[in-house]
Amino acid sequence: MAGIDVEDENILTSIFKDSFSESWQENPDFVEYLVELSSYGAERLSREPDRLSEEKAHILAETQDLAFHNYTTFIQTADCSKEIFQDFQIIEQHLESLLNKLPNFSEECKNVIQKAQEISSSRRMNILTLQRHSQLLEILEMPQLMDTCVRNRYYEEALELAAYARRLEKKHPNIHVIIGIVNEVKASTQLMLNQLIQQLRTNLQLPACLKVIGYLRRLDVFTEAELRIQFLQARDSWFQTILDSIPKGDPYNHINKTIEASRVHLFDIMTQFRAIFSDEDPLVSTGKEDTIHESLLFHSWVLQKILQFLETLEKDLEEGIGGRLDSILGQCMYFGLSFSRVGADFRGLLAPIFEKASLRYFVEALKEANKKFEENMQSYNLLGLAMTGGITLGMSASQSGHLYPPTTLLDFYPLAAYCNHLLTAFNDLRLCAPMNLACKVADELQKSFLEVNRVILAFHRAEETTLNSKEKDQFEQFCATYATDLLPFINKCMHALFPPAQLANSLGWTLSDINKKGNIGIVDLAVVLSNITHLMPVQPELTISDHKDQPVTFTLDFDPDTNSTAAEETSTPEVVAPVGETKPPATADQNLESATLLDPEGGASVSVHHDNLPNSESNNLSLSGPVDSPNINQEISSTGNTELPVDVSIPHQIQVPQHQFNVLDDAVFDLDHLDNTNLENVDSQIDLDKIPDL
Repeated sequence: MAGIDVEDENILTSIFKDSFSESWQENPDFVEYLVELSSYGAERLSREPDRLSEEKAHILAETQDLAFHNYTTFIQTADCSKEIFQDFQIIEQHLESLLNKLPNFSEECKNVIQKAQEISSSRRMNILTLQRHSQLLEILEMPQLMDTCVRNRYYEEALELAAYARRLEKKHPNIHVIIGIVNEVKASTQLMLNQLIQQLRTNLQLPACLKVIGYLRRLDVFTEAELRIQFLQARDSWFQTILDSIPKGDPYNHINKTIEASRVHLFDIMTQFRAIFSDEDPLVSTGKEDTIHESLLFHSWVLQKILQFLETLEKDLEEGIGGRLDSILGQCMYFGLSFSRVGADFRGLLAPIFEKASLRYFVEALKEANKKFEENMQSYNLLGLAMTGGITLGMSASQSGHLYPPTTLLDFYPLAAYCNHLLTAFNDLRLCAPMNLACKVADELQKSFLEVNRVILAFHRAEETTLNSKEKDQFEQFCATYATDLLPFINKCMHALFPPAQLANSLGWTLSDINKKGNIGIVDLAVVLSNITHLMPVQPELTISDHKDQPVTFTLDFDPDTNSTAAEETSTPEVVAPVGETKPPATADQNLESATLLDPEGGASVSVHHDNLPNSESNNLSLSGPVDSPNINQEISSTGNTELPVDVSIPHQIQVPQHQFNVLDDAVFDLDHLDNTNLENVDSQIDLDKIPDL
C-alpha cells in the first residue's frame, strides 16, 4: 500500500498534532484504517469511538483469560528462553575463540602444503637431474665451448651454438641459469662480431668477404642497410689506413701512389660490394613506404671517396710536383676511366683542378722570370758585345716551320734569359694546356710584360742622365728588339700552344669569327707597348695583319739624308683594316697616314701616303720587318700623297708542328757571363729537337 499523501499527512498532523508518530506512517494497517475512515459517513464516524472502546475491552478480557488459563506455559517458555539465551552466549564465545584460531590454523596448513610441494619438487628435480645429467652438463659448458670456437675462428660451430642459446632463451626465459648461460654466449657472440668486422678492415679478397658477410647475416645483428653500411665503413677504414701509410714528403710520389692505391683498392671494394649485395634487394627503412635502394648508400660512399681523392690531388698539386703534371693527368684520366665501368666517371671533375694547377705553375714561372729579369737589368751593361754576328742557325730549310727564338735576343742578355724563362714555362704548360686557359695565359703574359716594361722604365730613369749617345742607341735597340722580336715571338708561341683552329672549335666559332674578335688567346701588344713607345727609335710604322689575327709592324726607315728630326717629333698612328676593306686615313694632324688592304687569299696589299714627308723629289723608304723572319726591302718613292702598292706574301695562319719551345742554347752560351765576354769566334745553334705531341 502506498504511503500517506503529503496532503493527507498535513491534515493528520494538524489533527493529531504531537500525538502523530512518524512510525505510523510506515504502518500499512494505520494507512488502511485511515483510508477506511475517510470513506465513513458522519454518523458512522460518530459511532466509531464507541465501537473501538468496546473492541478494546473485549480484547483485554480475552487476553486476561488466556493468561489465566495458560500461565504455566508462559513460565516454562520464559525459562526455556532464558536457558537458550545462555546457551547461545556460550556458543558465541566458542565461535569467537574458533574464529581467532582459524587464521593460524590456515597458515600452518599452507606451510605444510608448501613444504610438501617443495619436497616433492626437489625429489622430482633430483630424479630429473639424474636422468638428464649429460644434457645439463653440455648446456653448462656452452659458454666455454662458444668462447673456444670464437677464438679459434670456428665460426660455423659458434653460430650453431648461438642459435641454440637463442632457442633456449625463448623456451626458458625465467630460468636464471639459462639466462646466465645465454648472456655469456652473447658476450662471445659480440667477440665474434668484432672479429668479423675486423677482418673486413684487412686486405680481404672477394671469397673471404663473401664468407664474412655470410656469417654476419647469420648472426642477425644488423639489418640489410646496416650491414651494407658496416661493410663500407670497415673497407673504408682499411683503405684509409693504406692512404695514411703513403709517405707525404714528396708530393709527386704521394699523389702517384695515392692514385694507384685508390684505383686498385677502390675498384676492388666496389666489385666486392656489387658481388655481395644484390642491386635488386631493397633496403626497407622504418617507414612502410620508405624504400632506400643500395645505390643511395653505395654511390654516396663512392662520391665521398672521389671527393676525398680530388681534395688530396688538389692539395698535392698546390704543393708542387715539378714538371710532371702530364703524368699525373694521364694516371688520373685512367683512374676516372676505370671508374666509368661502375658509373662513377669523374674525369670531368679533374679539368678544373688541373687547369688551376697549370695556370698556377705558369704564373709562378712568370714571376720567377720577371724576378730574374729585374736582377739581370740591375747588373746589365749596355755596351756589352753583340753576339748575333757569330751565330749560325743549326736548322735546314725544311725545318723552317719550327718555332725557334729570335737570335737577335742574344745581343741583350736580360731579354735572352727572360725569353728562356718564358719558353721553359711554355714547355711546362704545354704538357697540360686546356683550351679555356688561352685567355688567362694571355692575361698573365700581359701582366708579365707590363712588369718588364716597369723594369725597363725604371732602368731608363736610373741611367738616363748618364747614358752617352752610343748607350742611348743601344738602349733603343734593346727596346726595339723587345717590341719587334720578343713579343711577336711569344705570341707565335701562344698560337702554337693554343692553335686558332682548336680555339674556334672549342668556342663553336669559325676562324673568321676568331679573327673578328681580335686578341683571343694572344697578348695585346698595343696595350703592352703603350707605355714604352717613347723609348724605342722614332720611326713611322706600317701595320700588316699577320695570319689575319695578329698585327705585324713593319718599320719605314728613312735614308740617312732624310730629315729625322721631324719624324722624332711626332708619333706614327697604326691603322689596320679588315679583310677586303680599306680603313680610312688618319686625321689631318697626324704626320703619317696609312691604311692596310688585306688580300683574302693570304697576301697583303699595302697603300701608304704621307703628307709631311720632306720636300725632296724622291725619298727612299725601306720596308723591313719579320713576317716569319723574312727580310723585306722595298723601294718606295714618296712624293706627297702617292699610293705605293706593296705585295707581301703572308701565310693564312702559322703552321707549326706541335713540338717543344726551344730555348736559346745555354750549353753554348753561358748567359750568366755575356756582358764582358768576347764570343765572336763561338758558333751556336738553336736546339730544335722534337718531343712528343701535346
